[in-house]
Amino acid sequence: MARYTGPSCKLCRREGEKLYLKGDRCTNKCTLERRSNAPGQHGAARKKIEEYGMQLREKQKARRYYGVLESQFEKYYEMAEKKEGMTGENLLILLERRLDNVIYRMGMAESRKEARQLVLHGHFTLNGKKVNIPSLLVKVGDVIAVKESRRDGAKLKALAEAMGDRVKPKWLDADAQNTTCKIVAMPMREDIDFPFNERLIVELYSK
Repeated sequence: MARYTGPSCKLCRREGEKLYLKGDRCTNKCTLERRSNAPGQHGAARKKIEEYGMQLREKQKARRYYGVLESQFEKYYEMAEKKEGMTGENLLILLERRLDNVIYRMGMAESRKEARQLVLHGHFTLNGKKVNIPSLLVKVGDVIAVKESRRDGAKLKALAEAMGDRVKPKWLDADAQNTTCKIVAMPMREDIDFPFNERLIVELYSK
């Protein structure tokens, strides 16, 4: 499947704010702090952003923050529309429920990109069964764990040691000692700490 493989910092510069695509590494030597203009030949030129541009940028920001493709994002939006409640909030909650995001949130990856790679390589189990689908949506009661045969790997051991120090959302019950995590509730809008304006995304898709 096609996926962006270029510099992560270029995406942050395009959106004009930190998306933390490298996780904690984004707090050190951030390119955005040195070059705040958008990438490209005309990136430094001042441009008036129209209503459509604001809506598009908000959608792109959410898509890049969670690391999903355009077609995937559209499917999540269609799912969000069919659910009860506010479409924008439903959309963000669906993205938050992705398995790769949950693994990042529980502290077993330094970024969502790394979490996706770890899932694809079969390092985790879901309810005791091997899983390799990063886009899988978790539900209440699901238990995610590092596969027992992979726990001695140097990378996963280092992540497990740092897992206890990571701040985790209240809808996750993470056990750093056993490198497991249980979904104890569905995420709520207030659990998403990134400043999204989901109303603009809904307006974009409502045109």
